[in-house]
Amino acid sequence: MHVTRLALHDFRSYAEIEIVLEPGATAFIGSNGQGKTNLVEAIDYLSRLDSHRVSGDGPLVRAGAEQAIVRADVVKGDRTALLELEITPGRANRARINRGALPRTRDLVGVLRTVIFSPEDLALVKGDPSDRRRFLDSLLVLRTPRLAGVKADYERVLKQRNTLLKSARGRRNVEIATLDIWDENLARTGAELVASRLLLIDALAPHLSDAYRRVAAESAADRRDVTAIYRPSVDLDPDLRDQQAIEQRLLEEIARRRGDELDRGISLVGPHRDEVVLTIGELPAKGYASHGESWSYALALKLASFELLRDDDDDPVLILDDVFAELDQGRRQQLAELVGDAEQVLVTAAVADDVPEALRGHRFRVAGGEVVRE
Repeated sequence: MHVTRLALHDFRSYAEIEIVLEPGATAFIGSNGQGKTNLVEAIDYLSRLDSHRVSGDGPLVRAGAEQAIVRADVVKGDRTALLELEITPGRANRARINRGALPRTRDLVGVLRTVIFSPEDLALVKGDPSDRRRFLDSLLVLRTPRLAGVKADYERVLKQRNTLLKSARGRRNVEIATLDIWDENLARTGAELVASRLLLIDALAPHLSDAYRRVAAESAADRRDVTAIYRPSVDLDPDLRDQQAIEQRLLEEIARRRGDELDRGISLVGPHRDEVVLTIGELPAKGYASHGESWSYALALKLASFELLRDDDDDPVLILDDVFAELDQGRRQQLAELVGDAEQVLVTAAVADDVPEALRGHRFRVAGGEVVRE
């Protein structure tokens, strides 16, 4: 899978631009603030309907414009598809494939598959549990696009249930039958999400361990094994993956904690409270890993994602956004060797010499709102 053309209208800093891309490695070189990351962000957004830089759509639209449009020609095997997305803050976005409107924008997710690694990914190791949950869910949806609907349903139920709990906070006079219905919906949708995350962790584990060993520097600490352990908000047997059994456990825990939830006015049980504990050897990475180890771990998570998606179908587009300045020379070379056989790798860098020779390939200079092929 690779992108052959990217066209932007009022996306970020670009009023209008179109560039032709090819398989292999492509590097976008330019000083900070010139718009090189905007290009790869647009491609990644078409894949996941999510930005690795911001949580909302507003910043994606050029200042003064009302709407941004992203178009890309995507090749998969011997087929080419035109993907289009209209981004309109405050209103529903609209998506098309080959000029045909999709009934739901989220139906675009996974048609183009990307894996992006950027400086923001250090939060996967050092950040809050929400950063790791977001990583898991993004990968889940790319592998199984229908789970975007499950996640949306869960978030809707959670929001409605929290509204009900907040309205009854401290009074304990909430309509029990109404709350029971939301309890059942939360447990049902939550159980599917938890079961899917657990299975994803299982599938990711061997790729993660291998990727960390290959990307880490030659030190005793970096040669330790790494694991990702899913810690749900309810006690589950470590080997439990059955969705119905998980649903029953969620219902039991929700019932047990109902008083606490009514007192606090918030849902305390469910996948929105779960954690993914990343370990190096016997210790949790968060708080114990050095800066270099954290970078190696974050990169290993993304490389493991790439290999898992590759196992499922075909190569996703790999995006390395401004990461080489953060890596020492050894890790730069190791990374280049690890991804050199990917069908398409898109690289951004402020300094051309930071990009290993193996990934320089095709090159664009980005400056002053223009993208010029060298």
